[in-house]
Amino acid sequence: MGSMKDVAKLAGVSVSTVSRVITGNIPVEQQTRVRVEDAIRVVNYRPNLIARGLRSKNSHLIGLVVPEVIHATFTSFIKYTEEIVNRHGYNLILGNTQSDPEVEEQFIDTLLRRNVDGVIFCRVSDKSRVLGILERTNVPIVVLDRSLGSENVHIPLVSLNNRMAGVLAAEHLSDLGHAQCACITGPMDIALSRKRLEGFKSHIESRGLSLDTTAVVEGDFRFGSGVQAMRTLFERRAKFSAIWAQSDLMAIGALQELQRRGIAVPEEVSLIGMDDINFAEMMVPTLTTIAQPFERMCEEAVQLILRQQENKPVPENRIVLDPELIIRESTARK
Repeated sequence: MGSMKDVAKLAGVSVSTVSRVITGNIPVEQQTRVRVEDAIRVVNYRPNLIARGLRSKNSHLIGLVVPEVIHATFTSFIKYTEEIVNRHGYNLILGNTQSDPEVEEQFIDTLLRRNVDGVIFCRVSDKSRVLGILERTNVPIVVLDRSLGSENVHIPLVSLNNRMAGVLAAEHLSDLGHAQCACITGPMDIALSRKRLEGFKSHIESRGLSLDTTAVVEGDFRFGSGVQAMRTLFERRAKFSAIWAQSDLMAIGALQELQRRGIAVPEEVSLIGMDDINFAEMMVPTLTTIAQPFERMCEEAVQLILRQQENKPVPENRIVLDPELIIRESTARK
């Protein structure tokens, strides 16, 4: 990573000129500005990482980086985070990484260059490669929802107790007398999908039952993968009287395929989702689900950013919130 002196040398200007381009406080000739900006990119200089003192004041901007803005889960995170940061006098910059690790890395780097006052970050998956950037920066960072997967990372985290979500789903189905269950997981390169499956499987086994491998299908949290996962279960001839899908959208996709095949929910198959999005109450039958406390998760994340911004101690580096079972019409006794 280059220095300000490297930028000045490559651009053929003084260090003070580079500083003026970075801070934007004093007008600089356009041609000179372009040379400096090109040099910054060439030497990979990050002004706010190395020259934090260049800030003259807070930007009053907080970045929120999510894998997919149109997914209902992240729409909830966006809605509540924007409302909360606005109440505190900040504006939100939203980044959609399109579930692409390269886009994710570029966008976070761009946010840090823009001198944001903090970044709330929902990582793409285990394939994310921004750990080095996050560890080096002085900008307040909070990881939301999807952990970085390393116990040695001293970056604040706000997440759901995903293992408990799996336990709640399995417990509900077991209590209803379902001995044969299926599970439509999220992508298995995302730690929370693995934790949810772990909780689901462990509780089923604690009841003296087992989760057959043919009854576990990987999805991607989207509606279409719920439809396809349901077809896969039938192709495998998996035996089940109940299904837990690790997102409501996948559960709705599964419901559509079941109905297309003339299978009644919950009379023949019980179905549980995950998230408690608005659509869950609009379905026929209404969807039993595991609710995430989206608003509280966002509130905790923003408060962690503000405490770091104000140089106040962070009392808890790992905030893990519990899910809640919401019982509706899509589950019934076996």
